[in-house]
Amino acid sequence: MTVAQEVLSLLDRAAPCLGPLRVRRLHLPPPRAAYSLTGEFCALELDNGALGLSYVLLDGMLARLTASTEVRALEGADAWAVARGYADDSAVRRTVGFAAVNALSRSLFDRAQFAPDASADSIGLLQPQPGDHVGMIGYFDRLIPRVVGAGARLTVVELRADLAGARDGYRVTLDAAELATCNKILSTSTLLLNDTLDRMLAACTGARTFAMVGPGAGCLPDPLFARGVSLLGGTWIDDAPSFCVALVAGESWEQHAHKCALRREDYPGFEVLLARASAGA
Repeated sequence: MTVAQEVLSLLDRAAPCLGPLRVRRLHLPPPRAAYSLTGEFCALELDNGALGLSYVLLDGMLARLTASTEVRALEGADAWAVARGYADDSAVRRTVGFAAVNALSRSLFDRAQFAPDASADSIGLLQPQPGDHVGMIGYFDRLIPRVVGAGARLTVVELRADLAGARDGYRVTLDAAELATCNKILSTSTLLLNDTLDRMLAACTGARTFAMVGPGAGCLPDPLFARGVSLLGGTWIDDAPSFCVALVAGESWEQHAHKCALRREDYPGFEVLLARASAGA
């Protein structure tokens, strides 16, 4: 099964515990915020207050969501049915479905009284140092100085041909095979949307650590940890109403959330979470 299919299978098992849940609203950043730090994600809000984020800058997705009649009909929709869109071929349904998956995952975490540790580290606790060869999947321009400045060798794998080439202290390539010599990997969570996670993991044959980071890294992590991901670094929303107000205004929402880090060895697992959630239902 794909990651999407496995995550949805786990959520199906959690459905009786969490009960019926409806979509309250899909919050979109304004078009003027596109390609800025405040315009990268949408937030799907459930009627229990849970939020799930999804990246909206792939293939003009923000404009497509803004114009979509399906999106305008989301209010009151069955959240479980919307989540199943994560395994759909439609890019719009997949993007919205992933946001629903993240919101349902947060609902289970809350019911089980589980929260990942807070983290101030934006590079997945990799602790780069001289002698390390860090592979970066996705061009994290704001994080590159952290890696290069620590004395580590850096190879960035990107899809955009215009970014390829040697840079000051690192290089950008289109060839994922170059990840084979990296001992530490820092990956964007958008791999969960463009269905390239398994291909990228297969290229990372020499990696001891594979950290996936990004606000969209909010789904049940069991299938990811089983595939070799060692850490998820995401965004834990503390004040959902204020977060949504900031997002739709195109303003920073960082003060309404905090970075979190979930390491494979610290995660109790879906079965434990489901048992806790069922006991408290």
